[in-house]
Amino acid sequence: MATQKTSAADFLPDRINLKSLREAAAQCRGCELYRHATQTVFGAGPRRAGLLMVGEMPGDQEDLQGKPFVGPAGRLLDEAITAAGLDRDDVYLTNAVKHFRWEPRGKRRLHKTPSARQVEACKPWLQAEMLVVKPPIVVCLGATAAKALMGKDFRITQQRGELLVSSWADWTIATHHPSAVLRAPEHQERERLRGELVDDLHLAAQQLFRVTGRPAGEHGSARERRSARHRAGGGSG
Repeated sequence: MATQKTSAADFLPDRINLKSLREAAAQCRGCELYRHATQTVFGAGPRRAGLLMVGEMPGDQEDLQGKPFVGPAGRLLDEAITAAGLDRDDVYLTNAVKHFRWEPRGKRRLHKTPSARQVEACKPWLQAEMLVVKPPIVVCLGATAAKALMGKDFRITQQRGELLVSSWADWTIATHHPSAVLRAPEHQERERLRGELVDDLHLAAQQLFRVTGRPAGEHGSARERRSARHRAGGGSG
């Protein structure tokens, strides 16, 4: 009897680069999530990005389009990246889990948090992306990504916005996932979370400049960051 494959490690290509990883990930059966997903949603961005941002998993629109952060949360993230003084073309976007986990609600597909086992099974793809991109700074968007990279005891409520040394990059910082901003029930709460997201990304931009000399901090002003707190949106992914 053939041994059942239970990790993305079984599907990694012999030659590691973004093209070969993306092609291999499209055939991944390392966990059961592929059975109900439209497709694998691999990371996207430049091979030598200054920042690598890790979210939880693709949402409904990402699953349909095959690209990370193209839904409402992705649009909010784009705004936050710009307001924080980062160059969107210097950011590699990916997720801890590459397939959409969902549950039906009428005709809708609702996000369902991936299990710890599913996150662990998918980790070889993330490790390979890190190996190729070699980002100076990694930004964890949300608790799932932060725990995947920093360990199960990491608490984003306590350690959000701190520049931390890790094995993943020179510096790692955790912040809110943009979908958490959009899910906040009250307008004032959304403004607060969005402002913290922008501020954390601005801190990452400043640190990127210190580490690499890339003039990321020149692109966003304090005024832009303040104005970002007063724009609202809605959605996931």
